[in-house]
Amino acid sequence: MAKKNVILVKLESTAGTGFYYVKKRNPRKQTEKLAFKKYDPVVRKHVDFKEVKLK
Repeated sequence: MAKKNVILVKLESTAGTGFYYVKKRNPRKQTEKLAFKKYDPVVRKHVDFKEVKLK
């Protein structure tokens, strides 16, 4: 059986609200950690979201 190509990662808000998104990532093609500027509905503005391990 082949190993899966994608893993699920958690994009956690840097605003400290505890809000997060879950995203798929291929660790073979994309070796660096993900960082996006997305909307955080708790603080109602766009903030940076950084990748942490999904538990």
